[in-house]
Amino acid sequence: MSFTDSPGELAPSSSAARASSAPRLLVVGCGGIGGIIAAHLFEQSHDVTAFTTNPLIADAINAAGFRVRGEASPGTVRGRAVRELGPDTRPFDYVLLATQPPQVEEAARSVVAHLAPTGAMVCLQNGLCEERVARIAGPERTFGGIVAWGASMVEPGVYDRTSSGGFVLGRLDGARDGRLDELARILEAIGPTTVTDNLAGARWSKLAINCAISSLGTVGGDRLGALLRHRFVRRLALEIMTETVQVSRASGVRLEKVAGTLDLDWIALTDAERAAVGSPGLFAKHALLLAVGARYRRMRSSMLAAIERGRPPAVDFLNGEVVERGAAFDIPTPINAAVREEVLAIAARERKPSLTTLRALFDRTRELVGAPSSNRPPPATATGEPSAAAANAQAVASDEPSTTGASAPAAASDEPSVAATDAPGDREGV
Repeated sequence: MSFTDSPGELAPSSSAARASSAPRLLVVGCGGIGGIIAAHLFEQSHDVTAFTTNPLIADAINAAGFRVRGEASPGTVRGRAVRELGPDTRPFDYVLLATQPPQVEEAARSVVAHLAPTGAMVCLQNGLCEERVARIAGPERTFGGIVAWGASMVEPGVYDRTSSGGFVLGRLDGARDGRLDELARILEAIGPTTVTDNLAGARWSKLAINCAISSLGTVGGDRLGALLRHRFVRRLALEIMTETVQVSRASGVRLEKVAGTLDLDWIALTDAERAAVGSPGLFAKHALLLAVGARYRRMRSSMLAAIERGRPPAVDFLNGEVVERGAAFDIPTPINAAVREEVLAIAARERKPSLTTLRALFDRTRELVGAPSSNRPPPATATGEPSAAAANAQAVASDEPSTTGASAPAAASDEPSVAATDAPGDREGV
């Protein structure tokens, strides 16, 4: 198929130029996220086409429909999935790209000929995929769509929504666009949808989170809730996010709070916290990660699922992106680099994902950042007994769950994802 490198400039309100007929939607990829999106769009009677190159998924959907369970499930929804788009296919107004990051450019090229001149491709991947797709479809025809919920496909055509949430939509240039508002109204049936004028800030905040939870979930080989019960895992997560925040600041990005509450500028470790064995601020950040782990305990890394299926993991679109961009600004990113190499070693079958493997990674990286390997118990009060805050902090510093952490910040509310695939596997929702 042909593809367009630089389509002509389009008016931001180009949806108004379209005929009054309902917009045509194409969902590319029927894995966890794509399948659930397509199911809801079919349920709402939109003009939608589901496209997958996986014959097992297409056959399962065409035989029994989209079978959805979990959060806000529509149940079984009748709909069809196609494996190819013919030359006579009418153009689509919105193309929702729901593949893993390594496949997003190939997917965009394969369908760009079917995108209406005034239409838009929507990147639903984690990472910074909009720039890649914009080179194919053009910046005026490229939107970003941040997914604030998680999902898995447990078998072809059977989907499990593992957490609640909605979407954040925007353009790379931050411009207002009537098409964004129209798409937001369509996606509201799936979850609360907002339009941002700071897509880069929202993307980088999400990138910081996904670099931690997706990669550590791959190395640890377990679900998010189980892993974040361990202090050393939370420490690695904080260090990964801190490096990502530092690179984003150097890039001139103004970070956005995730779901309006989770502040990446705050959660990034200060210089004092990176060297300290314990502090009130450090304990508070551990408590926040415990709360995130409790809320999204069912999340399992989609990169781990990709490796299990023999597919390349998306680590170069996450931690690798941070390492590459950090090098351009002379910002050290040793933890992201070490995690990237560990994920690639697991993908090459040189190591096996496990908590033991993750602990060994933690121990090896202490000398890279000059960080302590453990925290001291919090200081006692003047009476010789630990204060209530100190007792809570001590629980956070341990390798066991903390009741304080589990109920802590409402800050862990509805949050972001890692990309969907055309095969079984979870997508992270924080």
